[in-house]
Amino acid sequence: MKVKKLTALFLSLLLVVSTAACANSGGATSNSDTAGDPKTTEKAETTDTAEPADPIKLTCWVNEQHTEIFEYGAELYNEEHPNNPIELSLEFYPVTEMHNKLLIALQSGVGAPDIVDINLTWWSNFMQGDIQLVPLNDIVEPELDHMVSSRFELYSKDGSYYGIPTHVGATCMYYNMDLIKQAGVTVEEIDAIETWDQYLEIGRRVTDATGMAWTAYETLNQRPYWPLLNECGLDYIDADGNVTMDNEENIDVLEWMYDVFQEGLATEAPGGDLINESFYNWMNGGNCASLLMPSWYMIRLMDYMPDLYGKMIVRPVPVFEEGQPRSTCVGGTPTAITSQCKHIEEAKELLYWAKLSDKGSINIWETCKFDPVNLNVWTDASLTEPMDYFSGESFFEIMMPYIENGIPSPINPSDEKSTTAQELMRNNVMYQVFVTQEKSPEQALTDAANEVRNLKN
Repeated sequence: MKVKKLTALFLSLLLVVSTAACANSGGATSNSDTAGDPKTTEKAETTDTAEPADPIKLTCWVNEQHTEIFEYGAELYNEEHPNNPIELSLEFYPVTEMHNKLLIALQSGVGAPDIVDINLTWWSNFMQGDIQLVPLNDIVEPELDHMVSSRFELYSKDGSYYGIPTHVGATCMYYNMDLIKQAGVTVEEIDAIETWDQYLEIGRRVTDATGMAWTAYETLNQRPYWPLLNECGLDYIDADGNVTMDNEENIDVLEWMYDVFQEGLATEAPGGDLINESFYNWMNGGNCASLLMPSWYMIRLMDYMPDLYGKMIVRPVPVFEEGQPRSTCVGGTPTAITSQCKHIEEAKELLYWAKLSDKGSINIWETCKFDPVNLNVWTDASLTEPMDYFSGESFFEIMMPYIENGIPSPINPSDEKSTTAQELMRNNVMYQVFVTQEKSPEQALTDAANEVRNLKN
C-alpha cells in the first residue's frame, strides 16, 4: 500500500472518525486476536439491537505521521461496538510546543487531551511526582508474550505501563549499493560485515574509489552515538539514576566516532540531522554510502529520496565485540491516556485496536512502514513481501533473527535527568565535537554530565 504523505499545514487539524458503534464499552480483552479477527466475547456484543448511543468524544494529540493509526483503531473499535461509538478528534502541534502544552495542562489539571503521543525525549518530564497518566497494565500484560517487551519497559515505572509503543524502531544499516558497487564491493562483502572494523575497511575502499562519504553524523541530534552506546550496554543515565555520560566507556565510543570523522569516512549531515530537506536532497544525490538509522527511516527514504529506488539494502548493525546485539531500540513515541480522560476504558480499547491487535499492527506497517511491536504479525504476507525500493528484499526476513529474542532499549528514560541529558547531547556535545571542534569528546561529555548532575543542586 502506498503510504499517504501528510503535511503540516496547520497547527491544529481536527479529524473526526465516527462510524457505527456498539452496545458495550468494555475494555480490550486479554488475548491477542491471533488472525486479526475480533474476539468471541466482542463479537457477541455486536448482536445487541439497541439503538446507538450518542458518540463518546475522545481527543487525541498525535504525531502527524500517526494519523492513520488512530483513525483505523477508531474504525475497528466502532465495528466492535456499533451501539457505543466513539468520535475521535485528532489535533497536531509542533513537537516541542505540544509537549510543553501537555505538561502545563497536566500540572494545572485542565486542558489535557484524553489520549496523547509523547516522544521519548520528553518522556521523563511526565514520570515525576504524582504521575498524571493512566496505567495500562490490563491491556499490556496479556499481550507481552508476543510483543517486543523492551519497548514497553521503556514506558513503565514502578511496575506500571504508561505508554503503548508505536513501533520497534529497530536500528539497522542502510547501504547504497549503487554507490558501493562503483568501488567494486559486492553485496556478499556487505553481508559478511559483522564488526565495526570490517565496516570501516569496506568504507575506506568505497571512499577512496568514489570520493563520497561512507557515512554521516548528526550534529544537531544524537545519532549514531546513542544507538552505539546502547549496543554496548551503555546510556546517559544508569538504572540507579546515576549520570554516566562521562564514564570511560561512553567517552571511548564518542572518541571512536571522532577518529572515523577525522579520517574522512564520516561527514556532518547537511542541516545537522538526517530528517531535514537538506539532508534528503544530499542523500538522494548519491553522496553517502551508508547510514545507521532506525527502521522508521525506511519511509523517509521512500518518500523523500526517490532516486535511490532499487539501490538500497537493509542489514543488521555491526558490533564492537562478539556477542553484542546487532540492533537496538533507541527513541520512540508511545501513546498514553491522561488522568483527565473521562472515558478511560473506551480509550484503552481504542489503543488496543490501534496498536496492539493483529489488525492494528498490520495497519501500522501498511500505512507508516513502521515495524510493529507485535511479533505475531511479522510473518504475515503483507509484511514479508519484497520491497522494490530495497532491492526486492524483505526487511522482516532480514531483521527478524536479530529482534525476535529481544533487543536493548535505553536504560532509564523515565529518570528526571534523561530529558536534559538528551537535550545537551543534541544541542551541545555533538556540535562542539564535530562542528566547532572546540572540545574533545571527553571534555564535551564531562561538561554535559556535570550540568546534568547540578540539576539537583
